[in-house]
Amino acid sequence: MIGEHIQLRNAGGGNLKGLCPFHDEKSPSFNVTPERGMYFCFGCSEGGDVITFVEKIEHLSFGEAVERLAQRAGIQLQYEQGGYVPRRDHGERARLIEAHRAAAEFYAEKLLTPDAAPGRRFLSERGFERADAETFGVGYAPNEWEALARHLMGRGFTAEEIVKGGLAKEGRRGPMDRFRGRLIWPIRDATGDVIGFGARKLLDSDDGPKYLNTPDSPLYKKSQVLYGIDLAKREISKRSQAVIVEGYTDVMSCHLAGVPTAVATCGTSFGEEHIKILRRFLLDQAEFRGEVIFTFDGDAAGQKAALRAFADEQKFVTQTYVAVQPDGLDPCDLRVKQGDAAVRDLIASREPLFQFAIRSTISRYDLRSNEGKIAALDAAAPIVAGIKDVGLRKRYAIDLDRWLGFMDERFVMQRIAETGAAQQGRPRRAPKAAPLDPHVRVEGELLKLAVQRPALLGPRFDALDPQAFTAPDHVTLHQVITAAGGTAAAGHGGREWVDRLLEQAHDDAARSLVTRFAVEAIQADSHVEERYGAAMLAAIEAIAVDRAIAQVKSRIQRLNPVDEQQEYNRLFGELVGLEQQRRVLRDRAAGS
Repeated sequence: MIGEHIQLRNAGGGNLKGLCPFHDEKSPSFNVTPERGMYFCFGCSEGGDVITFVEKIEHLSFGEAVERLAQRAGIQLQYEQGGYVPRRDHGERARLIEAHRAAAEFYAEKLLTPDAAPGRRFLSERGFERADAETFGVGYAPNEWEALARHLMGRGFTAEEIVKGGLAKEGRRGPMDRFRGRLIWPIRDATGDVIGFGARKLLDSDDGPKYLNTPDSPLYKKSQVLYGIDLAKREISKRSQAVIVEGYTDVMSCHLAGVPTAVATCGTSFGEEHIKILRRFLLDQAEFRGEVIFTFDGDAAGQKAALRAFADEQKFVTQTYVAVQPDGLDPCDLRVKQGDAAVRDLIASREPLFQFAIRSTISRYDLRSNEGKIAALDAAAPIVAGIKDVGLRKRYAIDLDRWLGFMDERFVMQRIAETGAAQQGRPRRAPKAAPLDPHVRVEGELLKLAVQRPALLGPRFDALDPQAFTAPDHVTLHQVITAAGGTAAAGHGGREWVDRLLEQAHDDAARSLVTRFAVEAIQADSHVEERYGAAMLAAIEAIAVDRAIAQVKSRIQRLNPVDEQQEYNRLFGELVGLEQQRRVLRDRAAGS
């Protein structure tokens, strides 16, 4: 289920890792442990099980999340209040999802009717066959006031539900269809559920906009939706590539032409929320392995759109490109006129977005005169100065000098540096975190073993002095483990043991700790975990001995060896014994 929302990769020790869907981050800190069915983000501390994940990612209640998971797994739920509960009593989101699924089926069936001939002709003229329409679920909205509303109400949905989902509008005599006489594309979320529709005008008598989309609703937020993401997500993850196009037919054309990573925004410009969606599937991080490719027309409007995209470019770590068709053809028209290969060639001809932005800017100036060159330099300098990567900024400064024909790199770099100094609002560099105290690290590793591999620790863990744990979080978690009966009561661990710990965690902070330590990777390979556990026990016992040695030394220093010889000798003997014990424990700890 989690893998449908983000790209997960092996993190070792049976764990998976990806970019957190609950906060914006540059490197993956979201960990999933399938063995225990838990997840935890070490960046924002969100964590829990699959039900918690569905609650938070889809904004559902607990009951709605359970229903959603049961529906996906094909499980029939039994309700305590007497068996069957009418579907209208289920959660609102589940009801709206069902209504949209029914609407998509209705529209798809209507595409085959005589009245839908203009829609079928529209598709045929753009190179789409019947099988293509079926693949993408394309349908037709009858040119009637209440065709869909009557159909859905006949299926048991209420007028309020139909209007709330954006499928209809309030009319004087009841709900009135939002889409009439239009070609329809179902818009799905990453899991494949229909959450809205896009509708294209077909009739001259329709005085509405060419494209009409579902309004924002409990299911549909246009700033958070990418058309085609359900079909493209696996290829985006596999190829580490996403292609951004401008319309539904462009997405269809790209996929059919062999570019299955294409997606499009729905009635809004590409923005920050769309970036967050893509980054999770790209597993966008510092290795610069992936690429995001924007396709725009080569005209002024296309260049303007590309420059808008440039403003958000550095929110990706992945390399960002622009693919421009000089003759102004979009991918759909290009496929019709020149074939599938031309669409693939368009994507292959991409150029870096920085390069496109700079060259598009200087192309507006007359570079035959010094005045024009200076004006172009001053216009392009903010773009170059805004490049965060120092090495990349220097390379583009050199390119800019060459493109303008100054042949004076020092002058161009100075001009760019002055522009950069004048720019405001640069974020401060975050201070580096202090290194973790080695003793605290040992405590943490031992507690991870107690939660994840309790059978490795035996009675020695339960015999530890509570004062062996010093970090506040570690003290709390040790108390939870003790309250649950200690590792002796844990058996071989697993999900049942974690659930027992969660029962003993009496507040959200403690439950978050249990989840975190159930998910965080143990710093040892699985084949040496037994030796590692013994070493961590020895290390923490050695720390306790260190404290005892320090206390004995302090007492000895306060004694007079002559006047208090008997006590002095006793403590000295105790010190020798402790030192010997410490050496044994240190040797065991070193065996890790």
